[in-house]
Amino acid sequence: MERYKGFEPVYDKDSELLILGSFPSVKSRRTDFYYGNPQNRFWKTVCGYFGEEVPVSTEGKKEFLLRRSIALWDVVTECEIDGSKDDTIRNFSVADIPGLVKKARIRRIALNGGKAYEIFVQNFAGIGVPYVKLPSTSPANTRFSLKEWEDALQNVDGRA
Repeated sequence: MERYKGFEPVYDKDSELLILGSFPSVKSRRTDFYYGNPQNRFWKTVCGYFGEEVPVSTEGKKEFLLRRSIALWDVVTECEIDGSKDDTIRNFSVADIPGLVKKARIRRIALNGGKAYEIFVQNFAGIGVPYVKLPSTSPANTRFSLKEWEDALQNVDGRA
């Protein structure tokens, strides 16, 4: 089975909220950036919370995240996976999340979906930074909750 690599994290020293997904979908791997499936709710949810349009370009999305003190990464950096199905992730490598936390001002971690949460807790439960499991923004998730995401985004970039 083919092994796939994920993306580098988007962050800087001022990042306060770290959002972690599981692993890029097939469409994301094709677009070479996080949440590349136009049906995924991630960009609409996060940009909408701040009253902004979703940037068209990858550079615009990176600029948005950094301007809003948001770091973005996946808990799995490399794995074998069937298509985009999280439940088929195997033989995986985990991200150096403690290393990123030391390089930034991460105050909270938001896990985008059950698989991200499961792998995170198995490997980083004692990280010393509060974390929360959020409903996946995947179009396959019928239990998405905008309110839970809005609650997690509170107090980012000075927003109360």
